[in-house]
Amino acid sequence: MGVFCVMILSMTGYGKAEAHIGARKYTVELRSLNGKGLDLSVRMPPQFREKEMPLRKELGQVVGRGKSDFFIHFESDAGDVRHQVNAGLVQHYVDQLSPVFEQNGVPASHVEGQVQKLTSALRFPDAVSASRDTLDEEEWTGMLDLVREACKGFTAYRTQEGAILETDFRERIGRIEQLRRELAPLLEARTQRVRSRLKEHLEADLPRDRVDENRYEHELIFYLEKLDVTEELVRLEANCGYFLEMLDGDSGQGKKLGFISQEIGREINTLGSKSQDAAMQRIVVQMKDELEKIKEQVLNIL
Repeated sequence: MGVFCVMILSMTGYGKAEAHIGARKYTVELRSLNGKGLDLSVRMPPQFREKEMPLRKELGQVVGRGKSDFFIHFESDAGDVRHQVNAGLVQHYVDQLSPVFEQNGVPASHVEGQVQKLTSALRFPDAVSASRDTLDEEEWTGMLDLVREACKGFTAYRTQEGAILETDFRERIGRIEQLRRELAPLLEARTQRVRSRLKEHLEADLPRDRVDENRYEHELIFYLEKLDVTEELVRLEANCGYFLEMLDGDSGQGKKLGFISQEIGREINTLGSKSQDAAMQRIVVQMKDELEKIKEQVLNIL
């Protein structure tokens, strides 16, 4: 019952299986939600308790990570008799009660008195004994088949949810990449505006003959370098590509995708702080919006 090798799996999963085993109808359910580690709760009938540890091990391999609950329920058929009346002991109790009832005005032959004595006797210790449920290996084999069927449905559910999330991730990363490409012409136009604006301010404040053109160009280059976002754009492209690469990997990439999305966020934030341009800021805001939705969904990836 190991984890299947797929691209990505959702931590949200549900599987259920039902079958008649012996004189009982058993229902097995496995469900999970997102979580940082494996938090598995197991609830089952007492006769299966001795198998809990190996069962937990197998379930842990299937679930991997997440807050999970595993249940085994059963409904008894008519032939499932688990209690026995100790007739001799009950009769002894009734005999002991007869003189007490007669002393209190209830004749031994009185029907209501007989019912009351029997009811009272059945409440005394050991009047009714419960047969101890013992684990039948054939029953356990049938239960394991049922557990595996539920786990198969559980993994199929996770796979289906994972495919939906993967499609959403690819669309949003693609949108961030599209927005990144839209920045290129804006960056060129911004550079020209900065040059023109600084030159206009300089000429307005200083006479032409007092302007050192070499010093001016040097200071201008220094200023533009502070606004340069070439490295951020390169790293953003690389991290988006790495994110998509992880989607093509085996299952269990959720934490890596979370780390990569944080790196993408750092580059986008730096782009926003360096943009100093309304059109660029609008693009950065759109990038952040796409990334926030990615971060929300990454939390649900195994």
